[in-house]
Amino acid sequence: MEAENIKERRRYKRLPINLTLEIDEIFKQDNVIVSNIGASITVFDISKSGIGFVSEANLPIGYYFRGTIEFSNGDFFRVVIQIVRTGKSEGNLKVYGAEFVGLAPFLAEKVDHYERSLKS
Repeated sequence: MEAENIKERRRYKRLPINLTLEIDEIFKQDNVIVSNIGASITVFDISKSGIGFVSEANLPIGYYFRGTIEFSNGDFFRVVIQIVRTGKSEGNLKVYGAEFVGLAPFLAEKVDHYERSLKS
């Protein structure tokens, strides 16, 4: 039942994706910067508002990182992403939810293009 409530609160449809990103630095708005993280994350879904990913790294909620989202159709965009939730997954993996920060509407449209490419 809880999963149903989460789906109802989501603003945008989640789409499956398989990306690997490297996080070298995380930061907070009050100029707290943690460098040399060296964390690898695997993104498993994406929407216009954010991503879901797994990692072995312990990443703190409320911190931000920069990344480049590259779609298989050739589209890409650079984003700032805020970690908003975490949970346990299998083995040493942790599952994270993260939101895009200040994503311009024309960049969010690239997610729509990606969704259309999945249907072709």
